[in-house]
Amino acid sequence: MAAHLHRVVIVGAGFGGLEATYRLAGAPVEITLIDRRNHHLFQPLLYQVATASLATSEIAWPIRHLMRDRREVTTLFATVSGVDAERRCVLIDDGSEVPYDTLVLATGARHAYFGHDEWEQWAPGLKTLEDATTLRRHILVAFERAERETDPARRAARLTFVIVGAGPTGVELAGTIAEMAHHTLPGDFRNIDTTKARVVLIEAGPRVLAGFADDLSAYAQASLEKIGVEVVLGQAVTEINREGVVFGGKLLEAKTRIWAAGVRASPAAEWLGAPADRAGRVQVEADLTIPGHPEIFAIGDTVSINAWDGKPVPGIAPAAKQQGRHVAETIRARLGGAATGPFRYKHAGSLAQIGKRLAVIDFGKVKLRGTIAWWIWGIAHIYFLIGLRHRLSVALSWLWIYARDQRAARLITQGSSKVV
Repeated sequence: MAAHLHRVVIVGAGFGGLEATYRLAGAPVEITLIDRRNHHLFQPLLYQVATASLATSEIAWPIRHLMRDRREVTTLFATVSGVDAERRCVLIDDGSEVPYDTLVLATGARHAYFGHDEWEQWAPGLKTLEDATTLRRHILVAFERAERETDPARRAARLTFVIVGAGPTGVELAGTIAEMAHHTLPGDFRNIDTTKARVVLIEAGPRVLAGFADDLSAYAQASLEKIGVEVVLGQAVTEINREGVVFGGKLLEAKTRIWAAGVRASPAAEWLGAPADRAGRVQVEADLTIPGHPEIFAIGDTVSINAWDGKPVPGIAPAAKQQGRHVAETIRARLGGAATGPFRYKHAGSLAQIGKRLAVIDFGKVKLRGTIAWWIWGIAHIYFLIGLRHRLSVALSWLWIYARDQRAARLITQGSSKVV
């Protein structure tokens, strides 16, 4: 009987896991790709689904469709519950097991509420398509309920939107909601003035977009304030409840609260008993392997590694793709008996959209802002989408928004009568 091919199991079909799968094409391996969802998600544009700019189908692709021509790849729609490193098996929540020779953990991250998990019911985060459609419902229903509200205080609460955390996701959400209220919706309602909606962005740190250069951060804040966003800096949120958000010792009544302040890694470190940082990210070796387990790799938001000129690698899509590529190259080299080197991250730049004609880009020595940065931001995101149809669809949606201030995905779904 012929010996089996080298078995590679990849857990997670995000940017890192998918890149590793692509880069192993033609290698003498059989691959099992496991994900608890049946689609690959382009997370950088997830907030555009939440703010009714794009439809879910424009930023997600069925994994099976992506792998349809890869006969050596088996796709499993399943939830991983653990790893038996001694027996080299991935444990599935239905009690089954998937054996491996090499394991790649690309399991991503989840929301982190800094010890206040009870806040999640009042301030949902944004990591999945389900999160995005839920937030879209909250945002759109807020305007609908305000249209029917006769009490001025309750109406004001309906028209107050609070975003906690001023990283790229928080900034992009705040800017887009403000533009929706000021430019997209005013002609649609009769009893409310949507331009009176309050969009409040709260950040515990001293500035927005802390990962960007100081001048770009200042520009982003000024731009947000110009389009109607209230930016609150240096204030930590101390409570979130049914009525609103407490910061600075005062309650701000708001019926729509969005969490964009922090993430926590998947439980991969717990599965393996591996060292982890405060956010639960596995502290991997220089080649992205788990300490003591050279046959197990971890990549993306699952890991913490200082491979960017001695600095931590950021939790962004390009970093995950580079790590996936490195893992695939390492597996190929090992199968060929060659030596491998450490992972080195090459930063291509940081990008964030502020509004439909405003963005900031930090390429290190080169920094861009304003409309030209917005065009580059859009072109870069369209380039990384999968498939010509999706690129054309997103480009047309953005051009329509740019020209007409109209967002075609303003659909309330998932039980429109309920709102928190």
